[in-house]
Amino acid sequence: MALIRHFIAGAEHPADPTARPDRTGPVFDPATGEQQHEVALADAAETARAIAAAKAAFPAWRATSLTKRADVMFRLRHLLTERRDELAAIVTSEHGKVLSDAAGEIGRGLENVEFASGLIDKLKGEYSEQVSTGIDVHSVKQPVGVVGCITPFNFPVMVPLWMVASAIACGNTVVLKPSEKDPSASVFLAKLFREAGLPDGVLNVVHGDKEAVDTILDSPDVSAVSFVGSTPIARSIYTRASAAGKRVQALGGAKNHMVVLEDADIDAAADAAVSAAYGSAGERCMAVSVVVAVGDVGDRLVPAIHSRLDALRIGPGTDAASEMGPLITREHRDKVASYVSGAAAEGATVVADGTQREFDGDGFFVGVSLLDNVRPGMKAYDDEIFGPVLSVVRVGSYEEAVELINANPYGNGVALFTRDGGAARRFEFEVEVGMVGINVPIPVPVGAYSFGGWKNSLFGDSHIYGPESFHFYTRSKVVTTRWPDPVHSRIELSFPGNS
Repeated sequence: MALIRHFIAGAEHPADPTARPDRTGPVFDPATGEQQHEVALADAAETARAIAAAKAAFPAWRATSLTKRADVMFRLRHLLTERRDELAAIVTSEHGKVLSDAAGEIGRGLENVEFASGLIDKLKGEYSEQVSTGIDVHSVKQPVGVVGCITPFNFPVMVPLWMVASAIACGNTVVLKPSEKDPSASVFLAKLFREAGLPDGVLNVVHGDKEAVDTILDSPDVSAVSFVGSTPIARSIYTRASAAGKRVQALGGAKNHMVVLEDADIDAAADAAVSAAYGSAGERCMAVSVVVAVGDVGDRLVPAIHSRLDALRIGPGTDAASEMGPLITREHRDKVASYVSGAAAEGATVVADGTQREFDGDGFFVGVSLLDNVRPGMKAYDDEIFGPVLSVVRVGSYEEAVELINANPYGNGVALFTRDGGAARRFEFEVEVGMVGINVPIPVPVGAYSFGGWKNSLFGDSHIYGPESFHFYTRSKVVTTRWPDPVHSRIELSFPGNS
């Protein structure tokens, strides 16, 4: 069985694919339930080797001109576009999402590559002359050093590109630790970076478990850590890495609400709820998992959502007819199903029970579920299910809806569906959530803005990708200078250029 290996200093490790059989893990095809690969799991020594490679590559890369760094990004964009279908197939084979969804995540990752390509403008400092007699002051932005990037299984291309492209553009070197559940995409990306002209050691990939993560968090040679995952792990990583003096951005979980006011277009709201709740099998931190029905709108909205469920096509991601694929593992599928099976006992109404749907084969499939009359205190409301389960909470007024959302410990994304511009403006002013959609169910910002939530959805003070990423991956330095008048000069008639 093929071994997916680490990528360190421009080469695959271990060099002998049969080495360390005790430090490997299985990689499944979620659509069939069959193991298709083994993945090497880095121990502390292997992870330290990747960190050392990044540290050794840092001086030369940070000294590389901005023009050459931008050229790498432009070449990478071309290669990603050219090989998009090949990369999407890799994602589908290990994650299970449908090919169109896999291609979509590559497209969203490309947005940050494009943003990072404009690094020359993003890394400009400031200058003030004659702040005192003969004294000038200027500021520069310099890279922080070696960056550890720890990414989740649900977006094995997009999230690494959100982190790595910005970090490298700023002049840092990177150790990327992707999810061991779908690791091949990260190695593919590292090889594309190398083909685009990135020097060996600037981007290293280590697969692994807690041992690899802890080595990154504790290493004195790692200056910053970026993480996306569940809230308990995000909190733990932030606490441990920041205690070690590192700069940290740790994005956690979510419980995203979609408020539907009584004046909303019911068909549009129902379509949006189904798309945002069940797309990618609900395995995304921006999925809508709670619809908040205001007034009597739930009496119309719940049947409208329910009527759309039977038509959803669930099947292998490689089937062009499939709209939703399997979940990532058998264990996760069973955990998701437990929220539905226990909902009625807690007082919820099970409108659609996707756990009863039967599928051929041993893939990790589950049908879509719809729960009505859900309330805070129920597991289906309190927990981040991360699966195709949509809960409906009924409230009497707009004010109750906002109070419900603001009381929730998460603050990642939220949406409001209404025809009332005044209500929409009030909502975006009052709601305590980092990303807001008005008649947009999944308000993931475009690449020129940054992504991130509030409260328990983010630990650290910087959001991911976009402008805030350039702040996170650089440090500002202010220089105050005084010089005597120039006494030397020369004539040079050639056109000025870069070298």
